[in-house]
Amino acid sequence: MFYELIEHLYSVFTPFRVFGYLTFRSAFAALTTLLICFLFGGKIIEYLRRLKIGQSVRIDGPATHLQKSGTPTMGGIFIILSVIIAMLFWGNLQNKTVWITMGAFLAFGIIGFVDDYLKIKKKNSDGLKAWVKLAWQFAAAIAAVLVIYFTGGENITALYIPFFKDPVFDMGIWWIPFAVLLVVGESNAVNFSDGLDGLLAGLLIVVFLTLAVLTYITGRFDFASYLGIPYIPEAAELTVFCLAAAGACVGFLWFNAHPAEVFMGDVGSLSLGGVIAVVSLITKKELLILIIGGVFVLEIASVIIQVVSFKIRKKRVFKMAPLHHHYELMGWSETKTVVRFWILGGLFAIIALSTLKIQ
Repeated sequence: MFYELIEHLYSVFTPFRVFGYLTFRSAFAALTTLLICFLFGGKIIEYLRRLKIGQSVRIDGPATHLQKSGTPTMGGIFIILSVIIAMLFWGNLQNKTVWITMGAFLAFGIIGFVDDYLKIKKKNSDGLKAWVKLAWQFAAAIAAVLVIYFTGGENITALYIPFFKDPVFDMGIWWIPFAVLLVVGESNAVNFSDGLDGLLAGLLIVVFLTLAVLTYITGRFDFASYLGIPYIPEAAELTVFCLAAAGACVGFLWFNAHPAEVFMGDVGSLSLGGVIAVVSLITKKELLILIIGGVFVLEIASVIIQVVSFKIRKKRVFKMAPLHHHYELMGWSETKTVVRFWILGGLFAIIALSTLKIQ
């Protein structure tokens, strides 16, 4: 909106041209979401508290978590709202990838909102029935993937593998189910990682900063050509979105740091997880995102292993799943677990970026 307005003022006042630079708009999008969260986060938390929108804690979890019951949840709402406001202000709304990304962001956010609402209404940790929740996630993922498939370039179905410059092979029509599973899987993996104060927000900051680097270089012909990665011009605009999301997560972390004043809820974790996968599809980083979000992969893998092991062997592999609860029950404090997972998340991000040169 502001971007389109400024474009018409270039000829009147040349210095206005700075507002059109991608790096400038991306930085100010991050600053915008950060300030919105800082300025209105406290008021939103107080409003949620008055509405008695509190978190229901699993009774089979670590005993130290029982005192968190009643803490305001659905804090992901002000992450979503701040990002949308920033994108309407600083984003190039003529770019189709912006609308695809924001559409998926909102779709998964709505699913999470309904799930959170039902948990609050029932006053327990059960929201939407598992199959209903998955069905809606698949519906949202299919819609996003089909739009990307039909509007993407000729290489949209090519599979790029880290450490290889050229695509390994063209998946053809099979790219669609692969992409749908990636979106649904990433959304749930991020959701499973939301269980400790500040854990998910910190990990998401690292992931979105990494994605911001990737979207920027993917959208620049000189950088993409030098690094031997696919050049996707429209993907550059997603740098604005990624930095806006990173700024929103920083602002949210201000209130979510231990002891948390608010929880993200499924409205935040599902929407952010889904949009991470969508960005990776648009930029042709489908497999690289599994490295960038390596902690998320470990978290959902621990849940799958635990369920399969218990069904087949009637034994648990972990003291509790997801993985962060396992380490808590081993004796790690909540803060130590969070910081060590943040460090691990940073290492995964470094490994992912290093693959750009090691190929």
